[in-house]
Amino acid sequence: MALQPGDKAPSFSRPDQAGVERTRDDYAGKRLVIYFYPRVFTPGCTTQACDLRDNYTTFQDAGYEIVGVSPDPVDKLEPFRVKHDLPFPLLSDHDLTMSKAYGAWGVKKNYGREYEGLIRSTIVVDEDGLVTHAWYNVKAKGHAERIERELVE
Repeated sequence: MALQPGDKAPSFSRPDQAGVERTRDDYAGKRLVIYFYPRVFTPGCTTQACDLRDNYTTFQDAGYEIVGVSPDPVDKLEPFRVKHDLPFPLLSDHDLTMSKAYGAWGVKKNYGREYEGLIRSTIVVDEDGLVTHAWYNVKAKGHAERIERELVE
């Protein structure tokens, strides 16, 4: 089920690109942009990650941390992070528990065909652990700028 502004952000515990377990508690008292993407090294996911990378300093200056989440296994994340010089952690949601809890897993449509998959989504969580923004079915290109406009300006 999709999250709404005002909802409490679900807890999570996921390994990052180095296999280090990251939890919601690691970001307690911080504002957090969590973006969900289907798979590393695909054109849309690369565009999305690089757009966030290019705007990272602006997000940091405004007090936001960024975390990427995909169903990819841990060993696929570090090569992607290194190749694209991503300054933020990437989490492996291999069993989809985080994606489902955040409403980023569900029915998708592509060329008239319906199937279950990861829904490209961005959830923003405030210092108190509450959702402030939730975007689902976002386009990879230009979404970082939209988030920036909503959060920073």
